[in-house]
Amino acid sequence: MKPRVLICDPIGEEGIELMRKAGLEVDILGRKENLANVISNYEGVIVRSQTKVTAEIMNSAKKLKIIGRAGTGVDNIDMQAAQVKGIKVFNIPEANTNAACEHTLAMIFAMLRNIPQGHAGVKAGEWERDKLVGEELAGKTIGIVGFGRIGRLLAKKLSSLECSVRVYDTFIDKGAAASLGAKPVDIQVLLKESDIVTLHVPLSESTRHMIGANELAVMKKGSCLVNCARGGLVDEDALYEALKSGHLRGAALDVFEREPPAGSPLLSLSNVVLTPHLGASTAQAKRRVGMQIAEHMINALLHGRFKNAV
Repeated sequence: MKPRVLICDPIGEEGIELMRKAGLEVDILGRKENLANVISNYEGVIVRSQTKVTAEIMNSAKKLKIIGRAGTGVDNIDMQAAQVKGIKVFNIPEANTNAACEHTLAMIFAMLRNIPQGHAGVKAGEWERDKLVGEELAGKTIGIVGFGRIGRLLAKKLSSLECSVRVYDTFIDKGAAASLGAKPVDIQVLLKESDIVTLHVPLSESTRHMIGANELAVMKKGSCLVNCARGGLVDEDALYEALKSGHLRGAALDVFEREPPAGSPLLSLSNVVLTPHLGASTAQAKRRVGMQIAEHMINALLHGRFKNAV
């Protein structure tokens, strides 16, 4: 009998076909289906960031051997429960790197040049150029919190755009940072010196609300915050107050503590650029993720080879 794989969030069609051709039976979770009710039928499950794989769901999984995360972060998977039940978890850390990096840059440019406001104004019949004078990115000091794959690529791109780059992480290879045009500094120094602070760390108990009222107060008056990583990294109530008071010039958010962020006071502000968790949503990234996760699932369920286990 063919091993069965359940896809809970969309991946590239090429990856689905690759798994089927290799000999896996692949199903796609319906919008109205409850994962807990059907997971007992599958040896493998594939999720992106939307589906939560909780301990309760894993307790319903009688045959589950492996969970594939089509992306990097695994905060939507109960890792402790997976370990207890002997379920392997793997991710695809490289495939989304460029997409996430480019989206971060797009958000920075949109924020500095008032692109959303200009777009809305022109569509409404307005032509208020004097009210939408922006800022140039060149010459700005950018603080990157998190120096993993995305942080390193972003540092390289920002250096080429004539920015001064500061980076903070719990561990940094100073030589590697220097080669990318970045200067490692303490988090407090980064917050004080940066015109724009951008977050690129996973969500964990140690990073939840790592940017709160105290950290926002340390940031330069008139600076900006960008978060295209995980919503829980920022205390959104504190961010709202910092933006409303004018201490921060602006913010650009692709992720939120609750998604979608219905009822969030941030939605009422004009100095915020918001997108619906689009960081990894490019055709190219989806194809890469789909193909790579398919290859890992095939190796695991048909050949017993596990790669990128978290």
